[in-house]
Formats: sequence, C-alpha cells, structure tokens
Amino acid sequence: MQPRKKAAVMWSGGKDSALALHHARASHQGVEVVALMTCVSQAYDRVSMHGVRRRLIEEQADAIGLPVRFVVVPSHGDAPCPMARSGPGADFPPNDVYSRTMLDAYARMKDEGITALVFGDIHLADLRAYRDGLLAHAGLEGVYPLWGRDVAGLYAEFLALGFRALTVCIDLERLTESHCGAALTADFVASLPAGIDACGERGEYHSFVHDGPTFRRPVAFEQGPIHRQPPFAFRELLPVVGQAFQPDVCAPKTSGWKA
Repeated sequence: MQPRKKAAVMWSGGKDSALALHHARASHQGVEVVALMTCVSQAYDRVSMHGVRRRLIEEQADAIGLPVRFVVVPSHGDAPCPMARSGPGADFPPNDVYSRTMLDAYARMKDEGITALVFGDIHLADLRAYRDGLLAHAGLEGVYPLWGRDVAGLYAEFLALGFRALTVCIDLERLTESHCGAALTADFVASLPAGIDACGERGEYHSFVHDGPTFRRPVAFEQGPIHRQPPFAFRELLPVVGQAFQPDVCAPKTSGWKA
C-alpha cells in the first residue's frame, strides 16, 4: 500500500474550502490533510477578499483540529497600517508579487513534508491553470475535490451536510447590500438574481463557515457593521473569546509563512 500524501487545504474560511476539506477526507484516501493554509493581506491583516480577521481563522482551525499556516501577501502600493483602516477591504497586488509569495510558501510546505495542496475551485479553468502552473514549478500536486460539480448541487449538499455559514463580502454590482451578512440557506440561494453563480464562484459573494461536520465545536462570533469599499461590501465579524473584544494591534507585517 502506498503511503498517503500529506496535504494542506487552501483555506479561505468559506464554504468551498470547507466542502473541499470534507471531500478530501471522505473521498481521497491517498491524501492526508495535515494543515490549513490561509492568505492574508498585508494591508488589512485579514483573509484576502473575505475580510475575515486572522483570529477567526485561528478559531476555525482549532475547532477543526488542524494547524493553520498564514501567508502574508504584500500590499499594493503604500497601504497604511491595518489599524489605519476602518475595517475590512480589498487589496490587489500585482500577479508577479502574488506568485513569488505563493512559491515561497510552497517551498516551506515542502520543507514540512507536504506534497499536495487541496483547493475548493469548481469550474474556473483559467484559475486552475494558474494554480497548476505554480504547483508544477514548486514540485507539488493539486487536488480539486469539487472540480466539475454542478454548483446548485454543491450548494444543496453543503446545506444537507449541516454546514452553517454566512456571507462576509459581496459584489454590490451583482448583489444587494441585504445579501451581506446573510446566512447561507435555501432562501438565500433562491434570492440570488438570475445569472448569479449559486456558489459565488465568480466572486459574487464570499462566506465564513462557523459550524459543520468537520468542526468539533461551533466558532463563536458577533456580527458588526457593514463596511463599503466599492464595488464591495464587507460584513465585519468580531471574535467572541470569553472576554472583551480587543482590536488588532498595529505591527509591521511581512510576507512569509506564519504558524
């Protein structure tokens, strides 16, 4: 019997990465998931495009029972310290900067004995080709448990498995502000305008999963205000850790592999 490949899940904290982790464990017997990997923006110290605080990703990882590795993606331009921002937001570094950052992270993964990376991608062929190119350069393998699946079926499966999630970022050019912070339910997907991907695969919305079959316990949080950075709206989520919430401390952030 061949030894199982050690793998990390590219973890945004959202529904597709949670469903990919579930399927990697259930259906890919040759893969052993040993870690999560999350990209955070240097400008905000939050999950890229989701706007979720690092602390809540740490809470997810603890609830799942896996270590999380943070990859800090350098800021685009002269972005101020995260504390100078009023809340979450989007920052888009050049592709070459992002690629170098990811290749550095992949090299660290290999040093840990990780040889495969699990993604929650569903049908964006150009994105998968980009990922596979980086992985090939790094000598790693990509695993895509959700690839080619029907998005409506995946959304229904997500609910049927008992996952619980809410939206944390929406594209206001395609959805309304009422969708921001909404729970992912059958009513939510029914409310989406015609032409919107049920899983938000084209960036219509991003989510945060706080309970489900991969979790040993729910992740506690409180909903805060909506922050607008056109064309996006972000729902602030605040950690609940049994004490008064403490705002993030501003500190220099550098790209790299942070345990």
